[in-house]
This record gives sequence, structure tokens and C-alpha cells, in this order.
Amino acid sequence: MADTMKALVVLEPGRFEIQEVPIPVPGPSEVLARVRAVSICGTDVHLVRGDYPGFWPPAFPFIPGHEWAGEIVALGPGADLHGWRVGDRVAGTSHDACGVCQKCVEGRYNLCENYGKPGLHRQYGHNYQGADAEYVTHGVKTIFRLPAGLDFATGAVIDPASIALHVANRGEVRPGDTVVITGAGAIGLLAGDTSLVRGAARVILVERQPLRLAKARAMGFETIDTEAGDPVATLREMTGGLGADVALECAGVPVTVQWALGMLRRGGRCAAVGIPTVGVEIAMQKLVLDELELVGSRASAGEMRRVMPLVEQGRVRVRDVMTHDFPLAAYGEAIATFNDPDSGAVKIIITP
Repeated sequence: MADTMKALVVLEPGRFEIQEVPIPVPGPSEVLARVRAVSICGTDVHLVRGDYPGFWPPAFPFIPGHEWAGEIVALGPGADLHGWRVGDRVAGTSHDACGVCQKCVEGRYNLCENYGKPGLHRQYGHNYQGADAEYVTHGVKTIFRLPAGLDFATGAVIDPASIALHVANRGEVRPGDTVVITGAGAIGLLAGDTSLVRGAARVILVERQPLRLAKARAMGFETIDTEAGDPVATLREMTGGLGADVALECAGVPVTVQWALGMLRRGGRCAAVGIPTVGVEIAMQKLVLDELELVGSRASAGEMRRVMPLVEQGRVRVRDVMTHDFPLAAYGEAIATFNDPDSGAVKIIITP
């Protein structure tokens, strides 16, 4: 193996280039994997743009990327004790939590109380170097064996599929529920599938981009075009004036948060996974008098393993949301395509 690799390096907000950098060395209970596919997440776009200054990433230069799949090429000390071998095919996720704080012990490692503390917690591609490169190191808590029936490109979308399952779980979707989802990006579309897995009777996607609306309809979901009128009024008309049992907010825009809450029937529950970069005003009077619930949904907490068989069975249709692929060298073109509403891009795969 060579000593260096090609990687996407963000030098400062809005400026990045492909550089030759040292291949990282796996530490205790870590593996070194060759990245075969990595997908672009909306968070990557914000990070590259510098929308989370001093947080994601803590400093520049930085290698982003956290949705990936590949094969193990080297083991750090102790990784073999966890059953890993060179050549194993894996899919990665981002949160490498401490494992000992109260939240980790309770299984909510995505809320690790030692977040970002050196030696205790890493979030790959966020506050620690990521997978937009030919090789990446990951702790053994953050890799999952990729089933033989799933290729690497599909494996790179397992992480967002797990996030979609987590938000449906946080929404507590129940059999027979009507679920409305704001945002028909990858998470929104996959959350439609995970809502159906949990027993939803109706799933309605709310979106403004025509190509994404077409994608949602092609996947069999009901849709609301926000450009065609008041989406809250339309949703209520579609539900006999009652509203949806559950709203999953997957867009991360202030107005879509307001729509999601406005679309709920009395006693309804909204789980929000989109991350607005500015503050959001909500109607507290309605929240109180209608006993609405608003909960956050951060990444995933154990759903990686649970979502894989659903992907294998075709019940969570990650292939349907994969629209483009680019080599790492064309990352600039890839991110421009992601940001272009006329491209029809949903999930873009990068092949280092």
C-alpha cells in the first residue's frame, strides 16, 4: 500500500480541492478501510459552505464525508477481538461515542454526553476527518458488516436509511397512522418507506421541487406541491379537516417546521431531523392547547443493523433515491449538481 491517498480537503468555507494526503493509521479498536463509495449528505453541503462555524468542523482544513462503504485493509490493535478481518465488507456511520456515559449506557449513543471530547468521542466527517477519500479509519463501534447481496454504492446509503428509520421511530409511527413528511430529499423519501415499515396507512410527501415531487409519486407516495397553494390547508383537506397523526420534518427550513406542526391533528407528534441554520418561531399556543409533541431526531441509535435487512428485502428502497454518481476528482461538479434544483439530484454517490 502507498503512503498517501487522494482526499477531498476543504481548505476554508466554500473552497476545496483534491489533495494527496497521508493514509491514516488505525489506532486501538479501529480499522483502516478502503472507501469504495461515499454519498453526499445535505450536512456535507452546509459544512463545505461553512454554515456551522467552529462546530462542524472545529477547524479547517478538513476532510468531510460520513456515509460510506468499503472493505477493511488493515486492523488496529484489538480490532480482531471484535471479529473483524482484513477483506470484510462494511458500511460506516458517524457517531463513535464513548460508550460509558449515561446516554451511551441507555443505548442513546447519538446523544453521547462526552460529544467532541478528545479521546472519548468522535463524529466522523463532522468533528473528525471523514470518508471523502480513498481510505478512512473508523472505530469498531461505527462499522457494520455489509450483506453479500448489497453492493458498495447501496452500502453508502445505509447510514441515511438508518436515520430515516430513527426519525420514524422518534415519530412513534403506529399502524394505521397518516404520516406527512416535509421534504422529499433522500431522508424524506426513505422516511416514507420506514413509516410504511412501521405500519403507516398513508404517507404524504410535501415538496416544492417538481423533480423530487415526481420521484415521490413514482415511489407511490401521495404528494403536496407547496407551490400550488397553502400546503397546510391542502393537507387538512386531504385528511377530512383533521390533520396527520405524525409529521416527520426532513427539510430543516423554518417554514417547513411551521408547516409540519400546523399539519398535525390534535395530540399529534412531530419528529424533526432537518437542522435549520437559523432560529424558528413556533405557535406555542397551538402546541399547548392541542397537546402537540415536538421531538428532535439526531442521526441514528442502533438502526444501522436493523435497517439492512429492510434494504435487502426492498422495503426501504435506497436504490430509488440514488440518482447520480461521480468520481472523487469531480466533487465540485457533484456538489453543484446536488445544489441544482433542476438536476433531479437526490442521493449522489462518489467513488474514490
